[in-house]
Amino acid sequence: MTTEPTHAATSSRRSLLKRATATAAVPAAATLFGAFAGDAAAAASPALPDYAPIPSTSVGPALNADGYFVGRIKGNLYWVTDSYYQAMFLTTRKGVVLVDAPPTIGHNLLRAIAEVARDNGRPGKVTHLVYSHSHADHAGASAVFGEDVVRIGHNMTRELLLRDGDPNRPAPTVTFEDHYVLKVGGERLELSHHGPNHSPDNIFVYAPHYSTLMVVDVLYPGWVPFKHLAVSQDIPAWVKAHDVAMEYPWKTLVGGHLGRLGVRADGRIQQQYVADLEASTRAAMAALDPAPYFEKYGAGGNSWAIFKTYLDAVAQKAAEPVVAKYRGTLAAVDVFTADNAFTMLESLRIDAGVLGPFGIRP
Repeated sequence: MTTEPTHAATSSRRSLLKRATATAAVPAAATLFGAFAGDAAAAASPALPDYAPIPSTSVGPALNADGYFVGRIKGNLYWVTDSYYQAMFLTTRKGVVLVDAPPTIGHNLLRAIAEVARDNGRPGKVTHLVYSHSHADHAGASAVFGEDVVRIGHNMTRELLLRDGDPNRPAPTVTFEDHYVLKVGGERLELSHHGPNHSPDNIFVYAPHYSTLMVVDVLYPGWVPFKHLAVSQDIPAWVKAHDVAMEYPWKTLVGGHLGRLGVRADGRIQQQYVADLEASTRAAMAALDPAPYFEKYGAGGNSWAIFKTYLDAVAQKAAEPVVAKYRGTLAAVDVFTADNAFTMLESLRIDAGVLGPFGIRP
C-alpha cells in the first residue's frame, strides 16, 4: 500500500494544513516529553482577528514539512498530531498498535510510524488498530491500514460502525464489554469502558508501563472543550468522565485533539472550568428575568422565539464571568464558552430538572 495520497484534492488539503500550522510552537508542558522529530523553536502566538490570542502554553510543537509532528511519550510509546487531531501508537517486537486513525492526519500516520521504525529498529507495520469510539473524525482513516489489521473496540462501536456502513471505518472484529487487556510483542494496553460520556462507546486506553492515558473528546489540554461541551451525547456522564480520567494514575494524557499532550494540571483546570460553568449557568438562570421575553413574543404566539431569546441570553450571561476568569489561561475560551454554557443550561433543564421559568406552573 502506498503512503502517498493519490488525489489532487488531498494534496491541496495538505498544503492548506501546512500553511495553517506554519507558526506552531512548543509550550512548556509539551517539551517535558521530548521531541522524536527534533526540538521545535518556541514562538509567540500571533494576534488573531475577532478572538483573543492563543496562550503560548496552549500551542503544540511545530509541524514538519508534511504537516505532522511525531514524538516519543516514553519508551516505545509515541504520539502524532497535525495540531487538530491526535493519535497514539505503541511499537512492539511484532508490529505497531495504533490507537485511532484521524482522517486529517490520514496517510501521515504511515509516514510518522515509518519514521519511528527507522529510528528504533522495530517493525513498522500496523498489526492492531484500537478505536477509542466510532466517530468518523477519529476513525475515518482506518481503511488506510488495509483489511488484515486486527481492529479492536467496544461492543457498541461495532454496532454503530455496522449501522453506519462507512467503508473508511471497518467495524472491529475484536470487541469487549467492560475491560480488555491487549498484549502484543511484550507491550500492554488496558482498554476500559466506564459507561457513556462523549459517546455511548467512548473508552479509556491506558498504557500502565508508560503512565499514559488516552481518552478522547473529554479533556482538552490548554483549551476549552469543543463547542457544546464536545458535542457530547450525555452531559452528566461526560462531566463524570473527568473524575474517572483523574482517578487513573497517569502522568501524560493524549486527548485526541489539538497540538499538545496533557499533564495532570490540565485535567484539574478543566474540571474547574466545567464546575465554574455550571455554577455560572445556575446563577444566570436565577438572575435573568424571563418576563420581557414572554411579553415580546408571547402575544404573537411565537413560543420558540421565547425559548430561543431567553435561553440565549442566559447562556451569554453565564459565559461572561467564565470567559473573564480563563482568558489568557485556556485557549479559545471566548470562542466556545457561550455555546458550552447553552449546552450546560439545557442539561440542567432536562437532566437536573432546573427548569427556571419553564417549571411547574404555580
